[in-house]
Amino acid sequence: MLVRNGEISLNVRDDGAGTPVVLLHGWPDTGDLWAHQIHTLGTAGYRTIAPDLRGFGDSSKPTDLPPYALTEHVRDVVAILDALDIPAAHVVGHDWGAAIAWRVAAFAPDRVSSLTALSTGHPASFATAGTRQRELSWYMLLFQFTGVAEEWLSADDFHNLRTLMAHPRADEVVRRLSVPGALTASLAIYRANLPPESLIAPRRQLPPITAPAMGVWSSRDGALTEKNMTGSAAYVKGPWRYERIEDAGHWIPLDAPAKLDALLLDFLATAAK
Repeated sequence: MLVRNGEISLNVRDDGAGTPVVLLHGWPDTGDLWAHQIHTLGTAGYRTIAPDLRGFGDSSKPTDLPPYALTEHVRDVVAILDALDIPAAHVVGHDWGAAIAWRVAAFAPDRVSSLTALSTGHPASFATAGTRQRELSWYMLLFQFTGVAEEWLSADDFHNLRTLMAHPRADEVVRRLSVPGALTASLAIYRANLPPESLIAPRRQLPPITAPAMGVWSSRDGALTEKNMTGSAAYVKGPWRYERIEDAGHWIPLDAPAKLDALLLDFLATAAK
């Protein structure tokens, strides 16, 4: 289904009935990232809502950068809840989807029953995670160079993108990003929210997270450090839970679907009490 938020159309997969769970993907995925979780949660009696973020999949792809600000993504999530007449939902996010989920929980706390963040910690924790995190984030600077980044990522049948990501579904990702304009649109979330000056600019303080929150990190994540996630505890006033998944890479929903499903079912049941 399509949900409108102003001039933006969001492709949203809405499955099942029961307690709603919003699933937010990151770069360079779509809502299809969550296929395994959608099945498991649906079988357990949950309703799942998995949008393609703006700039990805079948959702709108504005050509300028301001529409990709994280505040706009937060408004998209609220617009989806409003369109589906959902007062509040459990919110689960991975990668950039987790960055959005943290902000939804901070700025629209009445709409969030619980928060589950995969890979990406609280924004303040990510920003203060230290030298190792900055080393791993080198590609974020490369992505700022329009044209250069696209050429580097797509050369030789997207060889560098495949190597950088080590994505379990690399061929599917390459097929999507080979559509004219798709790669540039996917990179806009980096360009709108992580310009070089953001490294030295004063950080905006987010309201504390009051919903029950769970952070999940995987031991073979090559982009994000464990400290970026564990440090999130300092910014959560509600119940906090941390889980480490061994022998899984960055794409937890694909690398460790059964382990993630079990964690979600346990946490969502606990958070509902």
